[in-house]
Amino acid sequence: MTSCRSTPVSGLENGDLLFVTAKETGLSGAINNVTRKQENASFDHIGMLEKNRAGNFVLHAAPKRGSQKQSLKDFLKDRKNDGQRVMVYRLKPQYKKAVPAAVRKANSMLGKPYNFNYILDENSYYCSDFVERAFRDNRIFKLEPMTFIDPKTGKTNAFWEEFYQKKNLKVPEGEPGCNPNGLAASDKLDRIMELK
Repeated sequence: MTSCRSTPVSGLENGDLLFVTAKETGLSGAINNVTRKQENASFDHIGMLEKNRAGNFVLHAAPKRGSQKQSLKDFLKDRKNDGQRVMVYRLKPQYKKAVPAAVRKANSMLGKPYNFNYILDENSYYCSDFVERAFRDNRIFKLEPMTFIDPKTGKTNAFWEEFYQKKNLKVPEGEPGCNPNGLAASDKLDRIMELK
């Protein structure tokens, strides 16, 4: 039996980008605090859809299990359990030719650990880094200088100050990187729908 509120999987395309809404607190809130670009869209995670004969999968890098291929059903269940929503963005028609190579590249990066430092590294990836790298050969996204400044205070966000202090690392202010909000703001993407 199917529900009227079932996920509109038939409307999804290979290479669609799944952006997960940010929570208000913890790491999610801290990411959003220093990266939010739009009031109506604030995200703390991103994955890329792979549609193939075996089903629908999300290629992404997450703290649990690192760089992975997860069934779309399980990906959506995890987000729902965390009280988060998933928005689908799609490359505009003139950029869609980049999708097959990006899906292949993402599959080649599976199995690498999660990058808990959020400083670019060839041996581990964080979520937006994983997606940016998948599309890098086609220059779909670009790395930007990272900022950890709280826009309300003009000072380094206290969460990030403590986060990097515990790791004995300097806050990587100005270092190249990317984040889900920055990727969602790309003029190469269209917002398509929310997955239920």
